[in-house]
Amino acid sequence: MSKTEYVYFQALGQDSHRFSSDPLRPLYLGGVLIPDEASLEGNSDADVILHALVNALSGLSAVIVLGAVANDMCAEGITDSKAYVEEALKTLGEIELLHLSFTVETAKPKLLPHIPAMRQAIAELTGLPLRSVAITATSGEGLTAFGRGEGIQAFCLASARRPD
Repeated sequence: MSKTEYVYFQALGQDSHRFSSDPLRPLYLGGVLIPDEASLEGNSDADVILHALVNALSGLSAVIVLGAVANDMCAEGITDSKAYVEEALKTLGEIELLHLSFTVETAKPKLLPHIPAMRQAIAELTGLPLRSVAITATSGEGLTAFGRGEGIQAFCLASARRPD
């Protein structure tokens, strides 16, 4: 029996949204409701962390989901970013997702108390073990619009492998 050879590779996803002026709109980050905080603008739930994940998954499969596909889903009333992640996961085929590393830049809200729940939600959504989902946060010392509190920016590095 021959041993399967794999190609290991990574893809980077990014997304950013400005804060909304709508006080009734909820804030979702990493699939988790963040209570009592300003929400983000967007035609979906504007979950910037899950959008960065979708873009990273698109980088792995070379199939773009955010844009036309997600816009069509929004037009059908599907605004939960978890649904976009599920669509992106379907594009992976033989690609095996191995690890996700996120970094989020924002002055507010303080993310540290929410990181365990976000990691758990993303692990469950992607089928990865919890140890394979990492999230860090920074204010970037206030050097960008995100660090000054104008919105939130997220990056996701997705590591994967596929049979050679």
